[in-house]
Amino acid sequence: MAFLKKHISKEQKILDLGVPNPFSQRMKAEGYVVENTEGEDLDLDLARVLKTGAEVVTAFEIFEHLVAPFNVLRDIPCDFLVASIPLRLWFASAYRNERDPWDRHYHEFEDWQFDWLLDKAGWEIVDRDKWTNPVKKIGIRPLLRFFTPRYYIVYAKRKGELS
Repeated sequence: MAFLKKHISKEQKILDLGVPNPFSQRMKAEGYVVENTEGEDLDLDLARVLKTGAEVVTAFEIFEHLVAPFNVLRDIPCDFLVASIPLRLWFASAYRNERDPWDRHYHEFEDWQFDWLLDKAGWEIVDRDKWTNPVKKIGIRPLLRFFTPRYYIVYAKRKGELS
């Protein structure tokens, strides 16, 4: 929330990619005007994204679930983007759920890969941050999660919109 507040004013309308979720509800509780997509497959159906009247798109842990995130990123009609992704970790394999086709990762990016994807899709990163995801378990992986960044967030502007 602190990263969002740092870059996005409450006067800017937000389209949050994904169905209503605890974080989109929190954004609303903080005074942001937020609309969500409706669970459509954003690899195949961008109609909701293309017709938005929002100024900002947020995407919190969405792009790793898409086969072709480039297409959505390229076609977003907004000038501002706040997006986070889980980072690829050398000590943990990609997340997959074989029972639920929506709950799997087609991509787990390293930060530089996500940066390149954004650049190619027409975005310029203005700010970025990373954070860890400690878990209360015993073991080597839980220990590594205390020190290894797990999530990456960016604030980007459409190229040509920098001011």
